[in-house]
Amino acid sequence: MKRKRVERLSFFGDPNVGLFAKASDKLCLVGKAVLKSDRDIIEDVLKVPVIDITISNTNLIGIFAAMNSKGIILPKIVTEGELKEIAKLDLNFGVIEDTIYTALGNLILCNDKGAIVSPLLEKFIDIIEDVLEVKCEISTVANLNIVGSCGKANNKGCLLHRDATEDELKVIEKTLGVEVDIGTVNFGSPFVASGIITNSNGIIIGGETTGPEVARVVEALGFL
Repeated sequence: MKRKRVERLSFFGDPNVGLFAKASDKLCLVGKAVLKSDRDIIEDVLKVPVIDITISNTNLIGIFAAMNSKGIILPKIVTEGELKEIAKLDLNFGVIEDTIYTALGNLILCNDKGAIVSPLLEKFIDIIEDVLEVKCEISTVANLNIVGSCGKANNKGCLLHRDATEDELKVIEKTLGVEVDIGTVNFGSPFVASGIITNSNGIIIGGETTGPEVARVVEALGFL
């Protein structure tokens, strides 16, 4: 039977699946509380190993981490035990220490070709480039600093907050090396990263995402 490339899913009844996971073309990290049955669905759709971890003893992997196939950026609140587990993953890893900001997944939008970094993390550009092995650009999305919340990218496309400006779209398209579009998830949320887990093989979309929204997500992320 042909495996699906797109699947709607909720975790514990919560359609904000992107808060609990981060995926690349190499692997997908999910919170330990995510059910094995859901992890199996993710693995089938994204076609990569699914590994359960915590960050700061929480399941909010999508909020705290930024990741591509080369590396993972982590906040200073990650524990020593968690770092030891992450060190086993054959990824570069870096911890952003000297800042009040810990929700790094909300502040970095990246794929294997480039990274958009929030102005709030501008002084950490060098470490982000070294760990992810990509060129970074500073930008907002929809004039907001939470660029990681306002966009979701894989190596085939990128979906942004519905209010992203033309100038932002141009910068992001050039930096990430993919076509960019705007849209929503989960019945109107413009913070699209909250409702998407994706890589080049497939998409997991929040369970409350409407048919027209799904169609827009699928097209923007390169699956049409």
